[in-house]
Amino acid sequence: MSPRSSLLALAAVLAAAGCASGPPFIDVEQPMALQTAQRRAQFEFNCPAATVQVLSQQMMTSPLEYTRFAPPQRAEYTIGAAGCGQRQTYLVVCTDGGGCVAMAGRTGN
Repeated sequence: MSPRSSLLALAAVLAAAGCASGPPFIDVEQPMALQTAQRRAQFEFNCPAATVQVLSQQMMTSPLEYTRFAPPQRAEYTIGAAGCGQRQTYLVVCTDGGGCVAMAGRTGN
């Protein structure tokens, strides 16, 4: 293989590696969303044994998404919490670089 061919092959490998991306934002933030909802449920239920599970998830879109002033990515999760005889759903929104916020949803027994 000539030096030029080797250089072209190396450039192709580096270009392909540069295009590779990690997992989608919604998958990356899911553990933080679960932790945020669990901490809130443990506090509200006064129940350290409270558990949580993702019921649904979706990416939030903005009308400005494809403009120069696009907002950061945001993922929305509906998370169910249960423990000590109590149940509740939380809406958790995670923002790229901004952490997660849990808002109370519906309660049930």
